This record gives sequence, C-alpha cells and structure tokens, in this order.
Amino acid sequence: MADQPINLNRARKARARLDKARKSNENALKFGRTKAQKAQETAERTRVHTSLDAHRKDNDESDA
Repeated sequence: MADQPINLNRARKARARLDKARKSNENALKFGRTKAQKAQETAERTRVHTSLDAHRKDNDESDA
C-alpha cells in the first residue's frame, strides 16, 4: 500500500485540467489564430496599403 493516501478530488481535477489543455491545443491547431492576431494582421495590411497609396504616382497628372 502507498505511504500516503491519494486525494481523489485532486486527481479528478488534475485530469480535468489536462483534458481541457489537450482540447484547447487541438482547437488552436484546428481554428488557427486568435482574434488579437487577426486584428493585428488586418491593421498591418491597412497600414501597408495606405503607405503604398501615399507614394503612388498618378499617370494622369504626369502626362499633362
């Protein structure tokens, strides 16, 4: 017999934590990026397009 008895509530909660972590990792792989990552990528894309549009030459004005 073991030296110390096992607390079944702790064991149950520990197993539940492991299951929850495993499921969250599976969902992270399945569904990809977080909302913050998506927002950051959208903001970066907008910034790049704005910067490119600001440096663009219009052909109509240069031909006149």
